[in-house]
Amino acid sequence: MKSRCTLKKNSDFRRLYAKGKSAVNPYMVVYCRRNRTGENRLGYTVSVKLGHAVLRNRMRRRLRELVRLNSPRMKSGWDIVIVARSRCAEAPWQKLQAAFLASCEKLELLERQEKA
Repeated sequence: MKSRCTLKKNSDFRRLYAKGKSAVNPYMVVYCRRNRTGENRLGYTVSVKLGHAVLRNRMRRRLRELVRLNSPRMKSGWDIVIVARSRCAEAPWQKLQAAFLASCEKLELLERQEKA
């Protein structure tokens, strides 16, 4: 992921938490809001409460991989923050991916699939 496509500033995160739409599932909370750029900007939050640094970094890597694999299906022009919850650490990959896609569908972040 390019560095310009990530959210780094605390003010960006706070704006999303306050004014963005959210979708909650047992593994993560996804916040989103339109931005004025033509590309998606992403941020990831994993609390210190969820474990030591190795575990938190593993959760962040898994969340980044979820987005990377599903980014071709996602609409452009959104700020997205994914907050990991405690069950994210032990979640099987299929359940994690299904939960992420369900959240994106609820927030209308996925492109419509054309039926043949």
